[in-house]
Amino acid sequence: MMAAYEIIRIQERPQWKDAAAKWFHSKWGVPLKAYRESMEASLSSQTGVPAWYLCLHENAIIAGMGVIENDFHSRKDLTPNICAVYTEEKYRCQGIAGKLLDFVCKDMKAKGIDTVYLLTDHVGLYEKYGWEFLCMVPDDEESSMARMYVHKEP
Repeated sequence: MMAAYEIIRIQERPQWKDAAAKWFHSKWGVPLKAYRESMEASLSSQTGVPAWYLCLHENAIIAGMGVIENDFHSRKDLTPNICAVYTEEKYRCQGIAGKLLDFVCKDMKAKGIDTVYLLTDHVGLYEKYGWEFLCMVPDDEESSMARMYVHKEP
């Protein structure tokens, strides 16, 4: 079923930048300006971070995620972070998130980054895709804790 979907890098398809920023903003409520600035920075990044990815179906965004230095947590040593992971509800449970995670991890490895981190409240989802629970980490304000996962690309 994945053959009908296309995974793209914003860096290679910058015409998607504005639509992607609006889409991520609508899902997570992070200011639109923050997404636009990060995606703009990704276009000229020499390090591979930040980076933004979309999964498209019939020219519509159905899933996406980014890679940033820090996803609003106090463990600045755990970097870079996959962030803003989202799949539209009607496309869930089809393996799309797993394919996108695999694509992003391999892309990071090609850029010299073999270890990435992911902050989430989900339990069980990321383990299905080869991620390992690392520890609980506090958010930037140290007011709540979330699960930190790690993935090392062989």
